[in-house]
Amino acid sequence: MHSTVVRVQNTFGFFTTVAFVTAILTALSVVFLPQSPSASIEPVVRNIQVVKGRPNYYSTKKEEYAHIKFDLDADLTSLFNWNTKQVFVWITATYPSSGPQPDSPSSQAVIWDLIINSRSQLHPFDPTKYLRWNAPPVGKSRKAQKAKKKDETPLEPGIIRLKNSKPKYQITDISSVISERQNVTLELGWNVQPWVGALTWTMNEDQSFGRWRGVVGGRSESFDMPALKGKAATAETVVGRKETPEAAAASGVL
Repeated sequence: MHSTVVRVQNTFGFFTTVAFVTAILTALSVVFLPQSPSASIEPVVRNIQVVKGRPNYYSTKKEEYAHIKFDLDADLTSLFNWNTKQVFVWITATYPSSGPQPDSPSSQAVIWDLIINSRSQLHPFDPTKYLRWNAPPVGKSRKAQKAKKKDETPLEPGIIRLKNSKPKYQITDISSVISERQNVTLELGWNVQPWVGALTWTMNEDQSFGRWRGVVGGRSESFDMPALKGKAATAETVVGRKETPEAAAASGVL
């Protein structure tokens, strides 16, 4: 009963119990922290383009692709706490579907996304820093390194400022026609990925959960897709090349 193996098993069992309880308390503690994200997103209508192109080099079928530029001003700092590993942010374009039924669900496609790491993820714990194992590079003194770090002002994770930003993905429709679509809106969404616990997703402005509030703003005014005209109507591009972002096919919103 008092052998070394039994003592090791008891110690390991106690350690796992403490670790499990600590993880549960950490996951539940963030529920009591306030969250109040805000965002403002607007399309740059003058820079929205619709062009014809091929989905790949060997395809003979031509489709219409929309290239949507946008302005984004978001404050997601309240989503970050001691249990946040990273936040995945995206922007979707929603527009009426081209289905035969008038009550068909709207189509939705992602035009931009971003992974925002927390400070603990960007600057992980480095024991060599405290054990003085990482000597400064040759030609650089510790005093110079400290002066450089002092001048650097780290950005607060969750602050996004984009002006006339290019989309990461062009969008197309299942009908291969997306020009002159009306009532198109841009919407910001996110997914909080914690160190331990469940994933949390976007909450709209009219939603709340305890001290968590939905995003204030985050949806643009409706706008219309431009028509193919001039050189844009005859230009041929191959999606996936450097001059055009890759395509993101729209799918129905359930």
